Amino acid sequence: MIRSYNPNDIEPILNIWLKASIRAHNFIAADFWESQIDNMRDIYIPNSETYIYDIHSKIYGFYSLADNTLAALFVDPEFQGQGIGKRLIAHAKSQRNPLNLTVYKENVNSYQFYLSQGFHSQKEQVDNHTGHIECLMSTKI
Repeated sequence: MIRSYNPNDIEPILNIWLKASIRAHNFIAADFWESQIDNMRDIYIPNSETYIYDIHSKIYGFYSLADNTLAALFVDPEFQGQGIGKRLIAHAKSQRNPLNLTVYKENVNSYQFYLSQGFHSQKEQVDNHTGHIECLMSTKI
């Protein structure tokens, strides 16, 4: 089931975020992601609208919205490929229209996933935090 975030969810979603970030972004040093945990806990999650994919009180994934931007979408790496990401995207698209996001160009699997879910590449830009190229994508053509 997809439900709204509550503060008791923070540790499991930070764990998912860190594991999935390191796995999906192997072109960025793991210590960068580790250095961002406090920002996720103290700034990003509290200031976004976050939804959790939860079955029997176990969290398998989550997404966060900031205005019309999908700021985060992460599924526990052990459970990827089982449709959880698709369910989370469908839920996010029901919350916002259009829906925008950025994804690293080097994160080919996620980029292809977003294309398969109806997103269109709008432009490329440099991420100020990492120096890597990211693609701005949107459900709006």
